[in-house]
Amino acid sequence: MSQGANKKKIVLFDGVCNLCNSSVTFIIKRDPKNRFKFAALQSDSGQKLVTMHGIDTSKTDSIILIDHDKAYAKSGAALRIAKFLSGGYPLLFGLIIIPPFLRNWVYDYIARNRYKWYGKRESCMIPTQELKEKFL
Repeated sequence: MSQGANKKKIVLFDGVCNLCNSSVTFIIKRDPKNRFKFAALQSDSGQKLVTMHGIDTSKTDSIILIDHDKAYAKSGAALRIAKFLSGGYPLLFGLIIIPPFLRNWVYDYIARNRYKWYGKRESCMIPTQELKEKFL
């Protein structure tokens, strides 16, 4: 991992999930301060980070945020990401007061059905040349 990547917030995502890929594009468009880097869970970089942080991908396999060497999963990751986006999205962080078992129940329901509702790719997304610097 590069030294600069350690200072960034790293979003790990399911690289074959259409919803996850759309979420990455959504974050990139609302990240004017360039705070986030991205890696597919299936990539070498993603696998190294999963191992380094002891993340069980059988329990969380859609989106993970690594911020200051701490890993957040499920709704905790999504809300912490929203906190740093432009526009009104940081207001969503207020939902963090909802107990995690309730937030994650909704999150897990969507995650369980994401392939059925949004589809699945044959392979991980390949970033365009201008977006390459945002990926590990």
